[in-house]
Amino acid sequence: MSASPKNEIWIVFKRLMAYIVPMKAMFIMAVLGLITYGAVDAAFIAFIKPFIDEGFSQTPAIAAGVDLPTHGGFNANKDIMLMAPIAVIVMFSIRGVANFVSTYCVSFMSAQLIMDMRQQVFEHYLRLPVSYIDRENSGNLISRVTYDTEQIARASGSALISIVRDSMTAIGMLGIMFYYSWKLSLCILVIGPIMGVVISIVSKRFRKVSKQIQSAMGGVTATTEQMIKGHKNVLVFGGQKTEVARFYKVNDQNRYQNMKLAVAQSISQPLIMVIGSFALAFVLYAATWESMRTDLTAGTFAAILGAMLAMLQPIKNLTRVNAEFQRGIAACTTVFELLDTEPEPDTGEFSIDRVQGKLTFENVTFTYPGQEKSALNSIDFEVKPGKTIALVGRSGSGKSTIASLITRFYSGLSTGDIRLDDTSIYDYQLKSLRNQVALVSQQVTLFNDTIANNIAYAYPGEVTREQIVHAAELAYAMEFIDTLPLGLDTQVGENGVLLSGGQRQRLAIARAMLRDAPVLILDEATSALDTESEKAIQKGLDNLRHNRTSIVIAHRLSTIESADEILVIDQGRVVERGNHSELIAQAGIYANLYQMQFSQ
Repeated sequence: MSASPKNEIWIVFKRLMAYIVPMKAMFIMAVLGLITYGAVDAAFIAFIKPFIDEGFSQTPAIAAGVDLPTHGGFNANKDIMLMAPIAVIVMFSIRGVANFVSTYCVSFMSAQLIMDMRQQVFEHYLRLPVSYIDRENSGNLISRVTYDTEQIARASGSALISIVRDSMTAIGMLGIMFYYSWKLSLCILVIGPIMGVVISIVSKRFRKVSKQIQSAMGGVTATTEQMIKGHKNVLVFGGQKTEVARFYKVNDQNRYQNMKLAVAQSISQPLIMVIGSFALAFVLYAATWESMRTDLTAGTFAAILGAMLAMLQPIKNLTRVNAEFQRGIAACTTVFELLDTEPEPDTGEFSIDRVQGKLTFENVTFTYPGQEKSALNSIDFEVKPGKTIALVGRSGSGKSTIASLITRFYSGLSTGDIRLDDTSIYDYQLKSLRNQVALVSQQVTLFNDTIANNIAYAYPGEVTREQIVHAAELAYAMEFIDTLPLGLDTQVGENGVLLSGGQRQRLAIARAMLRDAPVLILDEATSALDTESEKAIQKGLDNLRHNRTSIVIAHRLSTIESADEILVIDQGRVVERGNHSELIAQAGIYANLYQMQFSQ
């Protein structure tokens, strides 16, 4: 996006119009309807002159009291008076049809545009790198899909109606004025540029405040989302007042920004009207000049005066809708900046249905974007197909970073390489790479759907009921599923809120079991569970690890005693390695950690 304010509106508007191109038939119909609407208004004002001059005027003979045949001037006057009602009905019928066609077409285009743009933003989120989502406020991300796209719909909807229709009306009225008396109409040429300057200044103000409103709205969304997600904690800690105060602050900030926009809007409209009144006053004053009066008839003066009065409302509408248009342009800028954000790199071309599962870290050093200190330093290890390697260490030591690098959630190694079946993971197509990996973490993500659909989430191809049941049995999940009234068809609530932690964990294991990926990552899958649940889930995990290359990040060391190799990670480095017996014999960090947990 261009940062130049002079070019910004045109660039954004041009890009926005690209969404309208597939609906060009609707667009043309809408514009024709709006033009017709404005043209009828202008024609009605133009009709005033002949109506007054011919409908109410008398011939000199009639004025002198002389009777004339009915086929003369009086008949002409009568014809005009009889035609006037019919003309008014016809004109306003055409105006009504034009209004319906234009309003319907514009509403259709706005609804389609907002759907297309929301879909595009949502799909783009799915392609963005994890590092981008980590940096961004979740409220702002949600606001892009909801609030910002609504503002764009206003810019493309009501603003389009007003800009085309009212511009047509104003131009038509101006044409009538100059046609009937160019001398009286010259004052518009003086007033017009002044109005243009005012509108330009106000537009910049509207756009600036609109961006601030978007940011404030993101704060409202984020605070609300945070409270809803942490609702139980808020209640148990008595944090209602804290949350009320927090929300009041962001809510008041949003109100304040909206009031700034309202002030700018409420000042600009009267100011435009006052400037317009000078033009009207000049016309009234000029009409008293002898040189003007000789050229003016009653109908001409009434038509010019009517045209000027009729121009004021379209100009007022254009000033009012300018605020909505600028809000839409500001929202467009924000959304297009998001859409221009580079998706996660996917330059690999290697694809395979199923790997053997040999995983190798070769002298891997990695630093998170924006950080100076390396998260990993010279990590070297190899896991042979079907074997299990466990990673232990204090929080923040780099264990989860290793897991995230395997799935390429983060890219850009400082040194080294990660290889899967002796092929760099960066040579794989992203989809192919991630199809080789199943993840079970401490934070289980379940969707507000049935248990069966959660287990079969994103399963490639058709999945049978028998496959789901088999996966649930291997995960020891059928033990509790069979006790539920609807069994596999039970709704779990948002993020599985209706299930216990152990039940959610077993569903995650069943999902990974059904996926049947050759590489398995267990990221502290049992750390938050009680001992009884852990033992039940450990059976499921043992089934899951069977014949799979497994990377286990463990907090409880009792769960990894059978691992083929254990790496002790500290400050991004491997400080100890070996199996359980070897590490205990070394009497180092691992042995101390194990002794502490065993004594507890």
